[in-house]
Amino acid sequence: MNVPHCVWDAQAVQGEGPVWSRREQALYWVDILSHRLHRYAPNESQQQRSWQFDEVITAVVERAAQPGLIVTLRHGFAFFDPATEKLTRLHAPESHLPDNRFNDGKADAHGRLWVGSMDFGCTAPTGSLYRLHHDLRCTQMDTGYAISNGPTWSADHKTMYFNDTRNGHVYAFDFDLERGEISNKRLFLAFGPKDGTPDGMTTDAEGGIWIAHWGARKVTRHDMHGNEIQAIQLPVSHVTSCAFGGPDLKTMYITTATLDLTPEQRTREPLAGGLFAVDMDIAGLPANAFRG
Repeated sequence: MNVPHCVWDAQAVQGEGPVWSRREQALYWVDILSHRLHRYAPNESQQQRSWQFDEVITAVVERAAQPGLIVTLRHGFAFFDPATEKLTRLHAPESHLPDNRFNDGKADAHGRLWVGSMDFGCTAPTGSLYRLHHDLRCTQMDTGYAISNGPTWSADHKTMYFNDTRNGHVYAFDFDLERGEISNKRLFLAFGPKDGTPDGMTTDAEGGIWIAHWGARKVTRHDMHGNEIQAIQLPVSHVTSCAFGGPDLKTMYITTATLDLTPEQRTREPLAGGLFAVDMDIAGLPANAFRG
């Protein structure tokens, strides 16, 4: 249990955004800077499939009532159908910010999409948190992030967590599920110098918050007070995100990156950029689909 093994040696520059499709029994994930969407289906003969985009693709969420996915690109949203490879561009709320790009995102339990943006150079606090409604209305909910990641929610849906990666902070918000509103922003967790920085995250069925550590070779589990109660060690430095999958949601999939590794580090970390799987004794929560 809890020993990661590489299931796809993808050599991703910036692997990110894993999400398990219950409908397809497959994992979608992205390589942001290589402009690729990946699909890993452990029980199919063609386990690995990829799609090349003309720009960064940063997050992917399954659609509830329609086939296909909703994805975030450089400055906005799009529907994408992997079966037909049809891309339908939607609202682009940051088209006026040429130095920004979208990053991580997920749907809440009512099927609204929450996604953060960031400075492409990772320094200017020009990133924001957006909420996309079922009718495709887009609202800016928070701002001031150089690098944003997340979100995830508590098991009771009363708290939303969102990462200020640049400053090593995980924030908590009171979350109104019915209205899709956030309030009472507060510091949930501050990463120390040896912890790297907080990247993608997910929630398990017991309410544990799992956070990927960029630069620190691990994924950690935290209780509702922020205390670390478990850790999974990886053989690579840049651990980017995690998601539960498999028929019983007891496999954790972990994405990693080769970005910013020196040639010496690449030699020491031959599986950097790979997709890892870990057999867990705790189940995850199913990924929410976008209801638009």
